[in-house]
Amino acid sequence: MLIGISPLISPELLNTLYRMGHGDEIVLADAHFPGESHNTNVVRADGLRIAPLLEAIAPLFILDQYVENPLGMMDAVAGDTLDPAVEASYLSAIRKSWPDTIAPERIERFAFYDRARTACAVVMTGETAKYGNVILKKGVTPC
Repeated sequence: MLIGISPLISPELLNTLYRMGHGDEIVLADAHFPGESHNTNVVRADGLRIAPLLEAIAPLFILDQYVENPLGMMDAVAGDTLDPAVEASYLSAIRKSWPDTIAPERIERFAFYDRARTACAVVMTGETAKYGNVILKKGVTPC
């Protein structure tokens, strides 16, 4: 256990976050996401919901300030609907550390998969919310 680091952050996840450079992306994936077939670096966070995990990550991780939107969420497939409470809970968690964070861009399903393939890691969570996947783009950590 470390002081100031949430116990939700596993040693493997902490190592991944530390090794990421500015502009690198990490996917926090729901329990249904095909993580193993979309990235060779899969970090397990089974049983954890994404909002509390975002709240634990946010103090350790600055979002990229040089892109239009450092957050992305999977968009609904035609005919499906999004639950606005999912996005609201994610933003609430992040804004505890970064209050000016804007709403995430919505990314078409297969475009989201493409980004997951090039991400530093896919974190497989226990999130059960439909379209609960989110991508974070790391920024430059201030001195």
